[in-house]
Amino acid sequence: MRLSTKAQYAVRALVSLNLFDEGSPISIKEIAAREEISLTYLEQLFVKLRRGHIVNSVRGPGGGYVLARPARDIRIDQIIDSVEETLVPVSCMDDDGTCSCTSQCVTHSVWQGLGERIRNFLSSITLEDLTREARGKIGQEQS
Repeated sequence: MRLSTKAQYAVRALVSLNLFDEGSPISIKEIAAREEISLTYLEQLFVKLRRGHIVNSVRGPGGGYVLARPARDIRIDQIIDSVEETLVPVSCMDDDGTCSCTSQCVTHSVWQGLGERIRNFLSSITLEDLTREARGKIGQEQS
């Protein structure tokens, strides 16, 4: 199973936003340049992240984006859900893990269990966890 670039880029961008947060909004242009992500693509993701109550936008000079709540309260599964990614491992399953062919599918329980484990894993990691890890890597590179 592979997540799309929407999920990957959204998580990377939010780690960058949190990592370089100095109390003022960060422009999406700055995040796009730092993460080498298309500005247009990132703008589309941030619209979804704002609708998902992950980030808030600040208009005007010096505007940009800030986290809508503390990074310790933002889970990775919430970020992925905000950019409309599905966390189900096979195409026949709905987002809630149900499937129309459950009665005749002998492997359904395998895929359902996998989907639950993926969601549990992603919900166990916060944006703060990833930011802490990124700070550690930056510290190692500077040593």
